[in-house]
Amino acid sequence: MKKNNRSRLFYLWLIFGIGFMCWLIYSYQSKGIDKAVFENKSTVGILETEDLISFTPKSGFHTVLIFFPGALVQAKSYAQLCRKIADNGYKVILIKMPWRLANYGYNKPLELNLLADTTLQYILAGHSQGAKMAAQFVYENPGLIDKLILIATTHPRDIDLSQVKIPVMKVYGTEDGVATVNEINKNRAKLPANANFVLIEGANHAQFGNYGFQLGDHKAKISRERQQKITLENISSFIEIP
Repeated sequence: MKKNNRSRLFYLWLIFGIGFMCWLIYSYQSKGIDKAVFENKSTVGILETEDLISFTPKSGFHTVLIFFPGALVQAKSYAQLCRKIADNGYKVILIKMPWRLANYGYNKPLELNLLADTTLQYILAGHSQGAKMAAQFVYENPGLIDKLILIATTHPRDIDLSQVKIPVMKVYGTEDGVATVNEINKNRAKLPANANFVLIEGANHAQFGNYGFQLGDHKAKISRERQQKITLENISSFIEIP
């Protein structure tokens, strides 16, 4: 009887685990993205491969921004923000991570030879786990990245970037239940003293992208459009800083 009970319990947990993973994958799918984001136009060309989605200004560019998605979040969830950055004259490369986990694919900029042109400025950005691994990439590869943007993350936590010589910006929200303001402040000393910290009032974790409910997150007090608009404005200003 005990053996049968253990078997039932095992299968119940197995069904629960599979169901939970299916829910996560569904919830972290891209949602509510304007179809025009993926349209090739006279100003920006779109290329999608199994490894990335790129947005390239057709009039030329001097800056490349490489973006790492958050854990389990479909890469397309950040396409709307990336397209708007590209519309401002910067090439943007949105990386598709293996199993949607940046910790398995954060070396793709090297593997895909995305940093080969030394005449360009390279900016590395990421959201949540993607930001954590963007910081890790800069830590492991000094001199390859010119600027670093960390969005909605408590990291760097396990490494120290306080002595890096490149400009760093961290963007985060007051309503983020995943990367809370208190936890972010605990790790401020791991970034340079002149790092730019941008706190968005009313912003939560998930609205930096276009996907569903983020486990552990709080409800935002501003719209997704407003949150991404403020993010875009700060990224654009940061890119232009000498």
